[in-house]
Amino acid sequence: MDGLVRAWVDGWVVSRGAAPPVREPWGFTVDVGLVDQVSRHVFDTLGDDVDEGAVRKVAGGVTGAGVWLKVFRDPAEVGPWLGEGWWIDPEPGSLMTVPLVAVAGGDVPPGYRVREWTVGGVTRVLVAAPDGSLAARGQVTPTGATAVFDRIETAPAYRRRGLGSVVMRRLQRVAATAGAETGVLAGTPAGRGLYESLGWRVEASLTSAKFLGAGVG
Repeated sequence: MDGLVRAWVDGWVVSRGAAPPVREPWGFTVDVGLVDQVSRHVFDTLGDDVDEGAVRKVAGGVTGAGVWLKVFRDPAEVGPWLGEGWWIDPEPGSLMTVPLVAVAGGDVPPGYRVREWTVGGVTRVLVAAPDGSLAARGQVTPTGATAVFDRIETAPAYRRRGLGSVVMRRLQRVAATAGAETGVLAGTPAGRGLYESLGWRVEASLTSAKFLGAGVG
């Protein structure tokens, strides 16, 4: 899918309230403004098309702690390209897509409460447990033909009860109703099984790396 990374970045910055992406020769720079994530450099190619030289150059130019790299290739391959001071998540994430249709479902079990609201172009779904604690959550940002799914989470005590599917189905319905045709997300290994069970497909592995500072690691 052409423009897949750009679609993910455009939706992610709205979802997280980050600065608009700055176009770079190799991808995008996004200012996030958090202590543990000041900014992120996102490369816009996938798999074998990722330019090792570009990754090495960008990583070598980072001097401040809290800068992240997002590279759509396996960490085992990307890791050796990064120098001292980089922490690399050893488990590869996944860039995934799904054709969007207004799927049925999304009802919560008896005793649970679900709430859905939209602010600033981002729709959030919350599932509260019978005692009022967080059971599951997620959010989606439609941006035209694509919609970015983000912050999908089920609390450990409430996993394997179908609540993640409830959240995803509701978000998918929101996105399809808004006119989006393709869903996009960057998922963790823990979430991949849920997404694949709902028809999502892996487009590329994802390496997440964070600069801890010169002389660290």
